[in-house]
Amino acid sequence: VQVVESGGGMVQAGGSLRLSCAVSGYDSNRYSMAWFRQVPGKEREVVARIRSTGSTTYADSVKGRFTLSKDNVKDTLFMYLQMNSLKPEDTSLYICAIGGWYATLTTGSYSFWGHGTQVTVSS
Repeated sequence: VQVVESGGGMVQAGGSLRLSCAVSGYDSNRYSMAWFRQVPGKEREVVARIRSTGSTTYADSVKGRFTLSKDNVKDTLFMYLQMNSLKPEDTSLYICAIGGWYATLTTGSYSFWGHGTQVTVSS
């Protein structure tokens, strides 16, 4: 299984970014995909999760600003995170993960991880 993120960058507060995650080689059509974020010295925290059913869950800190969506193209799963009204506190390494459909909002629920894409929001 290969997990690859893209779309990070630098943006001013109030701006927008769209992150993408591509997952190949995952052989089940029942899954959960999630975005986590982590800054140095702090624990990795969940940002949002989407299940294969399409149901979504968001951290309170991003509700109303971030939107998850997914797609499946030629056996590659795609997950997108549209981030609007970005704040300096959203600055972090954003990491994509995939696990079984039962996966919760904790890191231990996910089997496969990407290396992350950096998002920096300036004030």
